[in-house]
Amino acid sequence: MFDRLKKEHIVAEDGFNRWKVPPASIAIHLCIGSVYAWSIFNPALTKQFGVVAASSGDWTLSSVVWIFSVAIVFLGLAAAFGGKWLEEVGPRMVGVVAALCWGGGFIIGGFGIMTHQLWLVYLGYGVIGGCGLGLGYVSPVSTLIRWFPDRRGMATGMAIMGFGGGAMIATPIKEYLLGLFYKAPQFLGAESAVNLVTEGGKRMAEVNGQLVEVVIAGAKQVAAAPVPLQEGVYVVGTGNTGAAGTFFTLGIAYFIVMVIASFSYRVPREGWLPAGWTPPTADAASRKMITDNHVHIDQALKTPQFYLLWIVLCFNVTAGIGVIGVAKTMMTEIFGTTLPLIVNSAFAATYVFMISVFNMVGRFFWASMSDYIGRKNTYYCFFILGIALYLSIPFAAQQVSVNPAVTWLIMFYAATMIIFTMYGGGFATIPAYLADIFGTKYVGGIHGRLLTAWSTAGVLGPLAITQLRNMSVHNSIKDLAAKVDPAAFTQKFGAGLDQLDQLVAAKTVTIAQLMEIAPAGTVDPTPSLYNTTMYAMAGLLVIALIANFMVRPVHEKHHMDEVPEAVKA
Repeated sequence: MFDRLKKEHIVAEDGFNRWKVPPASIAIHLCIGSVYAWSIFNPALTKQFGVVAASSGDWTLSSVVWIFSVAIVFLGLAAAFGGKWLEEVGPRMVGVVAALCWGGGFIIGGFGIMTHQLWLVYLGYGVIGGCGLGLGYVSPVSTLIRWFPDRRGMATGMAIMGFGGGAMIATPIKEYLLGLFYKAPQFLGAESAVNLVTEGGKRMAEVNGQLVEVVIAGAKQVAAAPVPLQEGVYVVGTGNTGAAGTFFTLGIAYFIVMVIASFSYRVPREGWLPAGWTPPTADAASRKMITDNHVHIDQALKTPQFYLLWIVLCFNVTAGIGVIGVAKTMMTEIFGTTLPLIVNSAFAATYVFMISVFNMVGRFFWASMSDYIGRKNTYYCFFILGIALYLSIPFAAQQVSVNPAVTWLIMFYAATMIIFTMYGGGFATIPAYLADIFGTKYVGGIHGRLLTAWSTAGVLGPLAITQLRNMSVHNSIKDLAAKVDPAAFTQKFGAGLDQLDQLVAAKTVTIAQLMEIAPAGTVDPTPSLYNTTMYAMAGLLVIALIANFMVRPVHEKHHMDEVPEAVKA
């Protein structure tokens, strides 16, 4: 059965309509592109026991964010190894294996959530699912470049557009499924009506003669819940966030769609050209740095161009991927406290949806634009404009904390949306950039190996944003604790300031709760938690800008010898 999936069995006959191939590519990328909506799962996974609020036994945000990172790491690794395999067996075989990995990864991850075994979520969604991401990602790229030699940028834009749009479809589906499987925990009553004690940093209450851990849901937590709730005290471990059921459902659905799409793949016969199209003249190709030669997949690793483009992709992705991973959380933290009437849970979810929209639009727009202005000039646009936009985010965050005006929200929203168009555009343009530099014969494999830059960025981005954010949170809590009245602190948390570290570790003390007892006029530090990260991301784009400037045509010593004219075209 698997032998029938190989490349030699899916060669299209003359007269085949090449426009039948992009829908299959887009369908697969829409499925695997749901990884960009990972932040939708963050609130549920960090409240598996508490459900309405995080309890002491729940996973932390930083540990959950790394699941997304691991998936991206294995995306790059699978693409690096699978790219060469793709050239041998063809896109249908690779697509079916990708469906098995991506769908199966969700199923295994669901069992990890049910049993609260974090390593199973890492193994399922991160490792196995990540391999499905990488194989599904590279499966259509070289195929579409061969079907559309006249519009390489547009072809790769179509192939990768779906990946950027995956979250656009996945966001409302995930929100719906989480609400469908959600079960509210046991409600004990209003905070003032329940006798609470603090033991080991945990909030406890007596239920049926036994002390059990509880969480306190305020207005913010109640508003974030997918079902109507009351403010007050809830028993830990008695509800369900719906995350496991959502994982199981998505795993089955993605597997079915990806298998159907994989069987729609066809490859052109060797030497095929679009009717009426002739390759560009040598002068036209030279102006856009397009080669008519080919570089072997292994020889490409010996060229400086490969590593310069690796830096270009890695730092462009690093600057955006960390933000995408915590997009919903960042929007809520920067503007949820200053503009609470506008930025609520629904607004933040819509923000994640719009990231996907602009990510997808940017992939097609910038990749198509690169057919006219050239790949190198396209990346100049990404980096020069991106530096300015990243630097504008801390400014907007600082201003909104002093003057809570919607103007700063609009500025932040617009800046991030443009950033995400260029983030997606970078992914969609890089395969065409590689085809221009190294030729089309092994572009699928070379592209797969270059995606190790994405793996690296999948670690660097979230690492930077979580570590710098955690440092900012820790410093802000200490600063606020120094300003509050010790008696008010003891009354609020049931323990003294000398137990601050223990209370913070148990998630009992947060910035939001300290602000409730802070002196009048104290500025909420929450909006500025990401400032240092944005400055660091702008610095990475400066390095990428320099690397792009240094890209030159590949030296002729790396070219393959005696390539038939049909293959050159």
